[in-house]
Amino acid sequence: MTLRLRNIAFAIAFYSGSLVLVLLALPCVFLPGGAVIAMAKAWSRWHRFCTRTLLGIRIEVEGDMPQGQALYAIKHESFFEAIDMPSFLDGAPIPFAKIELLQIPLWGRAAARYGVIGVDRATGAKALRHMSRSAKLAKASGRNLGIFPEGTRVAHGTQAPMQSGLYGIYKLIDLPIVPVAVDSGPLYQTSTKRSGTITYRIGKPIPPGLARAELESQVHKAINALNPGASPAT
Repeated sequence: MTLRLRNIAFAIAFYSGSLVLVLLALPCVFLPGGAVIAMAKAWSRWHRFCTRTLLGIRIEVEGDMPQGQALYAIKHESFFEAIDMPSFLDGAPIPFAKIELLQIPLWGRAAARYGVIGVDRATGAKALRHMSRSAKLAKASGRNLGIFPEGTRVAHGTQAPMQSGLYGIYKLIDLPIVPVAVDSGPLYQTSTKRSGTITYRIGKPIPPGLARAELESQVHKAINALNPGASPAT
């Protein structure tokens, strides 16, 4: 199958399947939370299936997943790792995501029921307080948390500074941070997606209690471990 045909087949299969799953998830909004979580996992697994079989993208994981609840700080190069989070992390991880995603018709309602924590960057301190309250509730659930500490997608080979919300949440929830590097950009964040291997590299867990500068330095270095020679984003 040619590259162009692979991309067409992926778009048809993944997005039509996504629409079906979102419609099926809507009634789950009125059911116990486990129903929406099951649908989210199904959507993520469907995405993995489509990327593997239609795009020819393999996924490799380097390092060991630690035991116990943690906040996973993940490099963000494309939509791949956002959709893949429920497959990559066990236990129905609760992600932090930009508030605009929760405003998408149908999808946003289901995402909120799943537990996605909306981040409104335009409101500054107010957004940080909201994230902190939500993170505290998320910790009580026992589920893992996931965050993109650079705040947005960053092109492969570049770096962005850590966002202030990372340290505020880290102080509040008193959980270890597990930094994760990922190199999805060259294959997935392009107008034409390509076959190949996307690698996750799990860093050493960072314990609670570090000063902000030390924490951000360790996280920034670890999540950019698959970006040799990376330069600051402009």
